[in-house]
Amino acid sequence: MEQAHYPSLRDQAVVISGGASGIGEALVRNFARQGAKVGFVDIAQAQGEALATALTAEGHTVKFIACDITNTAAYQAAIADLAQLHGDARVLVNNAGHDQRHDWREVTPEYWDDRMAVNLKHFFFAIQAVAPGMKRAGGGSIINFGSISWMILTPGIPVYETAKAAIHGMTRAMARELGCDAIRVNSLVPGAVVTQRQLELWLTPEDLASIEAQQALNGRVMPDDCARMALFLAAEDSRMISGQQFLVDGGWAHT
Repeated sequence: MEQAHYPSLRDQAVVISGGASGIGEALVRNFARQGAKVGFVDIAQAQGEALATALTAEGHTVKFIACDITNTAAYQAAIADLAQLHGDARVLVNNAGHDQRHDWREVTPEYWDDRMAVNLKHFFFAIQAVAPGMKRAGGGSIINFGSISWMILTPGIPVYETAKAAIHGMTRAMARELGCDAIRVNSLVPGAVVTQRQLELWLTPEDLASIEAQQALNGRVMPDDCARMALFLAAEDSRMISGQQFLVDGGWAHT
């Protein structure tokens, strides 16, 4: 099935975190195929380099930088390097995160800080890094990836859920802070997205059947489904939308 094309994304500089696999890989591929200049970071160097090489061979403009997003100075430096290469970012997709399972009774202050760094802190400092360039360019779009996990009371990941719930608050706050410079800030909230990692670590056939039973729509939410919503939020088609959260979850019945 042919998908939407967004002319306003052509030649626009896009920065994506966690772009080497899963939802992030789908984001990189979809933005590249819109004609955007895509820069992405990830700690998975081999995967990131392979993806960038493959897309460049297809004729797309893609740059990968191996980077640990929990190292704020290194991440902001990588964003600056991408701006030197592609121009000031007009789109930032804060995607990187990690839903590591944990028992709340065993959480230490050190673990808490580490999980917040992986799932929340880098969103803010990436925004801080790109906002001046977006202002110079006349505006832009920031897309923060959340999660329905805290909405549906998923067990076994309370620190992750806390970080993901906070992302919506950050989105609302920064939409107000940056709106005067024509910078839109929205949250994209995936449901149970079927990635290779989820299949390998968590999703059994029984889990998949249970998920489909809780969705209003038949079928599975795939990484491309999230990427297509991100394209809309990045494009000028959504120019008057900010401070909102958009759920891509198959119509899950939330409490």
